[in-house]
Amino acid sequence: MKKFIISLLTICAAIGQITAENVNFTAHAPSAVEKFAQFRIEYSLNAQGDNFQAGNINDFNVLMGPSVSQSYSTQIINGKMSSSKTTTFTYILQATKEGTFTIPAATVMSDGKKYTSNSVTIKVLPPDNSTSANSRQTAAASNSSSNDAHQNTVTNVKGSVFMRAIPSKTRVYEQEAVLLTYKLYVKGVNVSGLPVMKFPETQGFISQDIQLPDDKQWVLEHYNGNNYQTITLKQTLLYPQHAGKITIPSGDFEAILRIPNVSRSRRSIFDDFFDTYTEQRKKLKTDPITIDVKALPKNKPAGYANAVGAFNMKSSINTQKLKTNEAITIKVKISGNGNMKLIENPKVNFPADFEVYDPKVTNDFSNTTGGVKGNKIIEYLAIPRYAGTFRIPPIEFSYFDLNSQSYRTLKSEEYNIEVEKGSDNENASVGVSGNITNKETLKLLGNDIRYIHSKDTRLDNKNDFFYGSFGYWISMLLPLLITVALLVIYRKQAKENADIAKSRNKKANKLAKKRLKEAEKHLKANAREKFYDETLKALWGYFADKFNIPVAELTKENIETELTKRHVEASQTQEVMELLSTCEFARYAPTKTEGEMQNIYQRTIDIISTLEDSFKKTR
Repeated sequence: MKKFIISLLTICAAIGQITAENVNFTAHAPSAVEKFAQFRIEYSLNAQGDNFQAGNINDFNVLMGPSVSQSYSTQIINGKMSSSKTTTFTYILQATKEGTFTIPAATVMSDGKKYTSNSVTIKVLPPDNSTSANSRQTAAASNSSSNDAHQNTVTNVKGSVFMRAIPSKTRVYEQEAVLLTYKLYVKGVNVSGLPVMKFPETQGFISQDIQLPDDKQWVLEHYNGNNYQTITLKQTLLYPQHAGKITIPSGDFEAILRIPNVSRSRRSIFDDFFDTYTEQRKKLKTDPITIDVKALPKNKPAGYANAVGAFNMKSSINTQKLKTNEAITIKVKISGNGNMKLIENPKVNFPADFEVYDPKVTNDFSNTTGGVKGNKIIEYLAIPRYAGTFRIPPIEFSYFDLNSQSYRTLKSEEYNIEVEKGSDNENASVGVSGNITNKETLKLLGNDIRYIHSKDTRLDNKNDFFYGSFGYWISMLLPLLITVALLVIYRKQAKENADIAKSRNKKANKLAKKRLKEAEKHLKANAREKFYDETLKALWGYFADKFNIPVAELTKENIETELTKRHVEASQTQEVMELLSTCEFARYAPTKTEGEMQNIYQRTIDIISTLEDSFKKTR
């Protein structure tokens, strides 16, 4: 008994030691209710509270409240005891009018301090149109046999469970995000599982899945005159890659419904507690969706970076005064909302005397229902090799602004760089000549000096003449023969080089196949990123050779233009655009579909073969 009293006093003392720093005051209410329905709103305080003041709740009828309840809990983990106390203020309200209403924050006093809760927003839905019809069906079912009643229940289920694929918009520009939401709608039955969920492939789009919470919540929603319990199964951001009408196919799903067995009479009181259920499988299918994609305006500015959305740009430089062979870094930060993962790096025009390195790119993005938001930071590093004053012109970043539906160009400030001559460590190590500027000069120095011979010298007889001998005539004719042979070879080579485009065109298919063999090795090794990189190199290299365009100047737009000039079919051109987009962005949005890489590999081989046939026909 004594130990029990000591333990009780310890618990009470622990409860009284709740500190103000850990006090939380939160409000909880359903996000949606039906008109005339009763619902509960609770304000929870993890401490002792008084002087509770609720927010304005005049938009609802107050049926009861506020009622106050308190609860205590104690936990002992690894020998350490923790206790908590919760005070709850509860209202029971009734919704009397349709619309969306916000109940402001409430306040409460605890240990001399005032705490404020969060506000809650409640959507009041129209009454369910099928309420009276369901009542009549229930009455009819109660007068029938038990077998008829069960059959009636199953029949009612047929219109009570379905799936919807809901796009946020159906008319967009290229690269403008479409939020696609898959929802399950349930009315009057319990769904115990979804064993089959086959979401359709979204050809023609780059997809970015939104991370949904693990504990998905059911939400009441009014649709077509009825109120359903809904749950969101998947949300995806889709970025269309070409203009035209793109169709998202139907998705196939299967739900397991848990239907109570209805009996005409109760044999025992325990029948109320031990109901039996029948599981029924129901196939569900979403309707196909067509997205009308508008082409971007043709007047694209020179600095267009394949960006669509709303962006801003900032730039900075680490120094504007330095010495030769020291590094300079320009940092460009692009922030905003749009196709962040697809935009290209702005071009920085460094002076020709600067040695420029590949930029370092850091991405900090998050997928939200409003699009991909975040920052892209590009760091450009260059090293000046000569002293002088240099100018780096403003960096330009152009994008298509969805708000104004026009192109906008952002510019940074220009940078003036002062480069002083630094110490030449390489020359300092060469002690023999202060004028040596590089290693090549040092190598030539050894051939410029001839030393005096100190050994015995061999003297030839003056009557031994080389002139007129056989060796003399051979040495005279041999250079002439070599000159003629070289002239023939050089003329042939010059003739071939004169038509570089033709030479590259002939080799395009051969080089593409060689690169695809490397891609096949990565495919067998399941090296996803390397596979897509090599496949992309094969495609870009093929078109660069075929159209005699440098890879640095090659874009999807001029590929599409060149294919159109050569009268390639539209379906083949579209296949090329989709392959380029899929390979280019696979690392950002992996589909993880079984056999996906094998499919891309085969499609690449097929399209190159098809294009070769098309080009031969148009010659």
